[in-house]
Amino acid sequence: MTVKVTARGAERWKQGHPWIYRSDVAEEPEKQPGIVPVTDRKGKFLGKALYSPSSEIRLRLLTRADEPVDATWWTARIRDAAGRRAGITASAWRAVHAEGDGMPSLVIDKYGTYVVAQLLSAGLETARADVLAAIREVFGPAGVLLRNDAAVRRHEGLPSEVVLASGQVPEVVEVTENGIRYLAALWSGQKTGAFLDQRENRHLVGQHTSPGGRALDLFTYHGSFALYLARTAKGVLAVDQSTEALERGAENARLNAIANIEWRERNAFDLLRDLERRREHFDTIVLDPPAFAKTKANRERAIAGYKEVNLRAMKILAPNGVLFTSSCSYHVSRDIFNAMLADAARDSGRRIQFLAATGAASDHPELLNVPETAYLKGVLLRAVG
Repeated sequence: MTVKVTARGAERWKQGHPWIYRSDVAEEPEKQPGIVPVTDRKGKFLGKALYSPSSEIRLRLLTRADEPVDATWWTARIRDAAGRRAGITASAWRAVHAEGDGMPSLVIDKYGTYVVAQLLSAGLETARADVLAAIREVFGPAGVLLRNDAAVRRHEGLPSEVVLASGQVPEVVEVTENGIRYLAALWSGQKTGAFLDQRENRHLVGQHTSPGGRALDLFTYHGSFALYLARTAKGVLAVDQSTEALERGAENARLNAIANIEWRERNAFDLLRDLERRREHFDTIVLDPPAFAKTKANRERAIAGYKEVNLRAMKILAPNGVLFTSSCSYHVSRDIFNAMLADAARDSGRRIQFLAATGAASDHPELLNVPETAYLKGVLLRAVG
């Protein structure tokens, strides 16, 4: 089956973006998901792509060459991507970052000897056997777990499932990074078990934590940022609404023999209002909330939410205190996020100094001509006076 696309669709590939939307598909004869050749209306070959007949994203470019996309192809691509991660010393890292590595809708994370993967499109699902064969060839893992429970699969007409594909994969594994140890729940945790994309940001925050000061980690989840803060701060207040997450965080603290973290179950917005009212101050603050803007329609409300937590955090920063704030909402761009922070700084009445802008860790590469890969934004700030 060959799928034909409009001139506008072909132009997207020419400009380096791998997606072609439903509105730019001219002919799709059989409407069966798979890997298909793609041509323009005149029959000119454009490449081979993952085809998802139920998705708004109909086509995801794999290769411009007229070549077989089989287990050998996937093995070469996955091996190349893993090779680009040479030098990462953490025991958990992302080996394939979907579009960022030229393998759309495929995520592969390494947790020691185990692999956790996600197949996020209907087209890719038809290549499951080849992808799994490639994973086994490249990594020789003790076990492969498919965390196919991401919400995006619903838009592809795919079921939500967590499947042991081969070997054995434990419920929980220990991760080490920069001398910190924490537990990742591979079968049930967020994403594939942990937030690997914040690894380099955690290290950055650790380097800027005020020695002997007071630190606050909001939306702490399993306490990954709090553990870094606690190595330098006198005390850390780690806050989350989830009892289960806080219990895992406390377990992580014990794993590192850290005893200076207070784990508090609370709504972050309510707590910030209370802290401001009581005129409490912190020398280091981390804001790592979940995505407030799940869709474009939610963007304005999300921006208001981001502004409120950042404004209140700025108000309770001690003089020369440091704030690391982030957003993982793709629909809130870096420019919009920075403008929100500028508004919050003005309303706070504080002089807020910009120190650094960050993104996801280097094993989660961004493509300049694929803005969807730039979902994570981080900013390091200091209150001057």
